[in-house]
Amino acid sequence: MFKQNHSKNTLAIALLALVAFQFTNGKVNEATAGTRSSLEDAPAVRHRLLLVKKRVEFTPAFESTLNPEYIRTLSLGAKLELHLSDMWSIGVIGFYGFSRDTGLLDRVIQGLPTEPEPPTVPSVQQFEEHLNTIPFHGAAYIGFTPWYGKLAAFGKFFVNFDFYFQAGVSYANLENNCDGSCETFTDSDPLNEDITLREPQLNPNNDFPLNDGNRFGLYLAGGMHLFFNDWLALDLSVRDYIFSDNPTGLDADLDRAVTDADARFLNHIYLGVGLSIFLPTSAKRTP
Repeated sequence: MFKQNHSKNTLAIALLALVAFQFTNGKVNEATAGTRSSLEDAPAVRHRLLLVKKRVEFTPAFESTLNPEYIRTLSLGAKLELHLSDMWSIGVIGFYGFSRDTGLLDRVIQGLPTEPEPPTVPSVQQFEEHLNTIPFHGAAYIGFTPWYGKLAAFGKFFVNFDFYFQAGVSYANLENNCDGSCETFTDSDPLNEDITLREPQLNPNNDFPLNDGNRFGLYLAGGMHLFFNDWLALDLSVRDYIFSDNPTGLDADLDRAVTDADARFLNHIYLGVGLSIFLPTSAKRTP
């Protein structure tokens, strides 16, 4: 009997507590219905350090080709970038390159004859003369920096970082070693002596490679900054200069003539590292 009365009392107390809560909650909602949260229009991050906004970035840099077949390019240069906001920027880069042979080139040369074997196999001299190098390359671009944050190492060292992407126009100056030693063999049109015809049976390895001069194309890049302090950062990047090129300068389409048709749009991918200096040296913070 006592247990039944105790259970009824407990149920009654629970019902009264539920009614009281609903009544009180309704009064609170009425009292706060016309107010706004103080965090409704607040920024996602307060007192954020604006490490790039409205600052000039000057970066002495080094970069090396990632995907060369025969000639590797090691380059020294610089980047100059104006950060219009904490996300958007415009900039230019330029590099002077030094050429180095790859291991593949050494193996290919070992398998070539000292005398040409027309119409497809060039001699060692012909192959080396037709290869081109990239003594200068650069780009003008628009930059986008969507991500930023802070890294912690061992719970003691904290480093600010950001990730960026770039897109624009690339430029490259190409050179080969055919200084008058390569010729394009032609014959005159019997109906018009001013028109020359290509003799298809001749050796195309004697043709001028047509892989020197200036090239314009596309530029794509991505990278990150690791900030040592407010004005100095390590810049790591991957850059792709996309332009028309025929690196070997030989008859790529096997029509027994070296023409512009032998060139194709190629990706010239470089890995880069630089030391970015930001001016002014002091960075602002958000409210």
